[in-house]
Amino acid sequence: MDNEKLWKSVLSELEIQISRPNFLTWMKNSNLVEKTSEGEVIIGLGNNFTKEWVENKYHKVILETLISFDNSIKKVKYSVSPISTESKPTTVESKKSRPAQATFEEFKIDPETNLHPKYNFKSFIVGSSNELAYAATLAVIKDVGKKYNPLFIYGGTGLGKTHLLQALGNEIKAVYKNKLKVRYVASEKFVNDIISAIRNKRMEDIKEKYRTVDVLIIDDIQFLAGKEKSEEEFFNTFNALYELDKQIIISSDRPPAATPILEERLRSRFGGGMIADISYPDYEMRSAIIKTKLQEKNMSLGDDVCAMIANKIQRNVREIEGVLNKVIFYQEVKNIVVTTKILEEIIGKTVRQSFKNITPNQIMQVVAGFFEISEKEIVEHTRRKEIVEPRQITMFLLKDLLGMSFSDIGNKLGKRDHTTVIHACGKISEKMNTDQQLNNKIILIKEIINNK
Repeated sequence: MDNEKLWKSVLSELEIQISRPNFLTWMKNSNLVEKTSEGEVIIGLGNNFTKEWVENKYHKVILETLISFDNSIKKVKYSVSPISTESKPTTVESKKSRPAQATFEEFKIDPETNLHPKYNFKSFIVGSSNELAYAATLAVIKDVGKKYNPLFIYGGTGLGKTHLLQALGNEIKAVYKNKLKVRYVASEKFVNDIISAIRNKRMEDIKEKYRTVDVLIIDDIQFLAGKEKSEEEFFNTFNALYELDKQIIISSDRPPAATPILEERLRSRFGGGMIADISYPDYEMRSAIIKTKLQEKNMSLGDDVCAMIANKIQRNVREIEGVLNKVIFYQEVKNIVVTTKILEEIIGKTVRQSFKNITPNQIMQVVAGFFEISEKEIVEHTRRKEIVEPRQITMFLLKDLLGMSFSDIGNKLGKRDHTTVIHACGKISEKMNTDQQLNNKIILIKEIINNK
């Protein structure tokens, strides 16, 4: 595999593993400069600040991802080596010759707004899990600054908050024919702007940049917590815009009451606005997302393959895209036909990556805590209904997240026969397709496990 194809594959995977705004901020001008015969890879980045940030924050995930595609790689180094316009890979290609992974066309962000043109409402799948948030954005577009101001959207990682926010920004630009000044910013970028302004004694530039807009969109506000200067500048910017009836849109991974940065002096402002959540998509919505992503990538998969992806990936839309990217990689770069067995391996690697440091005891502890029972009760030989469901869920998670054998799971949970475990895992897996309440329980438990 040549360096360009390898790096495109890695970028597609990295886009799943780190938040999309951060991915676009830090990785958009990256390239694989060199790969030596000794297994050393040199990654080129746009400037010294980006190099230092990526090296300190993303080195581990970059190295692991590179190794997952090429196990001969042993070491990663970083250099300042921005992609020149002459050396950029072409992005105007026919459908037949299109690259299997993300192209550099996808990194074209409007420097004035920080909005990405590929995010729009046409490609945003609406279902019961996000219809309130979607309806709120449409209301904002009709009456910017007046209806639902501020608008606060919250939900877990990878559920489409960024897509919705960026689509909203792009739609406002289109509807008002660029007469309204829109600015989107990931909170991490906001912090970096503050740091740079303080370092260069140019805080007035920050005020000019963020307080002269008609629509300010701040993504993942929870990351500002604990950064005093950034918090203070956010409060001042928020109040300045609010007093002028400028539209403020904020996203977080949790509701306002649980978001540390939103102190009492700002929480009261949300009483006149709108708070909407995005929850986890049901099976039908996940299936629709898969079909849409396949259409965007100009590829097709069998119904059984699509059903397997929709069944297995329940908590993160970005994981769905990650699996599809890997399927493309196997079929178009490696020339390997993806069977259900190979797909099972791809899904396992994608979904379990976040849980690789979790132990069986931690899973048991979280399930017991969630259902307010003891770990001892989970392994007891009892058929009490309030114990049976937690026990079966524990068995399912031990298999799903850690890939333990049925025999090992049975031994771990009270020396039960492996057929009991097979029955429990099958029952939970089947019920999750029709029982949204059960599905939500398991997703929440996974969230707790992942945050341990």
